Amino acid sequence: MKPLAKRGLFTRFLDTVEFLGNLLPHPVTLFAVFCVFVVVASGIAGYFELSVIDPRPAGAPGVGEDGRIHVVSLMNAEGLQRILTEMVTNFTGFTPLGTVLVAILGVGIAEHSGLISAVMRKIVYGAPKRLVTYVIVFAGIISNTASELGYVVLIPLAAMIFHSLGRHPLAGLAAAFAGVSGGYSANLLLGTVDPLLSGITQEAAQMIDPLYTVGAEANWFFMFASTFLITFLGAWVTEKIVEPKLGTYDESMADHEALAGHKIEGGDSLSDAENKALRW
Repeated sequence: MKPLAKRGLFTRFLDTVEFLGNLLPHPVTLFAVFCVFVVVASGIAGYFELSVIDPRPAGAPGVGEDGRIHVVSLMNAEGLQRILTEMVTNFTGFTPLGTVLVAILGVGIAEHSGLISAVMRKIVYGAPKRLVTYVIVFAGIISNTASELGYVVLIPLAAMIFHSLGRHPLAGLAAAFAGVSGGYSANLLLGTVDPLLSGITQEAAQMIDPLYTVGAEANWFFMFASTFLITFLGAWVTEKIVEPKLGTYDESMADHEALAGHKIEGGDSLSDAENKALRW
């Protein structure tokens, strides 16, 4: 692998971003830290008896007599009791829960049957060589229809395809990861996250207007346009920045035993049964 001799200002900037990103703790740790922060912040705000004007109209359910929303401290016995006793109702009372569960059932059937995996592999395998980067990023974006399936199928598949074309496998892996992660929520179709987001938005909007409804398709025009924008940007960054930064791929440094034993979920080609099923 031959690294670049010249490292410009932009390359050094990317190195700094990478270094700082690697300093971030695990997402689970971040979530736990934010939970502790909310508890501590509520205790401080509750001690000083902070409040804000309630934006809901007078007489609406939940509006106090003084028309203000007061901070509820969680840093005391009552707060701990509130956390434990309302934990289940907070989950079951979440507006989009039912819609999301039904959507996950449908997506789960499509995923378990191999339909979504076959569709993604069909798209990638049929791509022209000069467009393969764009197709991989595009497939990564639309893979969020099936939640996290793109991480399992597309990312190793992209590395394998780049390797077969004589390009750096890590560049293919990065392109697929950019599509799956960077393009999450952008799509040509509605995914499992859309009813979740619309439910959160609806709950917030109903604080002002109790009859206001938000459909799962509310973001569709933005999602549709973002799909093509992210596809272009992801492929451009891969070919103009990531691949030159990685340098020339040296085949002799590859672990051929590992490559020989590596299997892509669903296989490295479509079976006759899968091709027949996709035609129908």
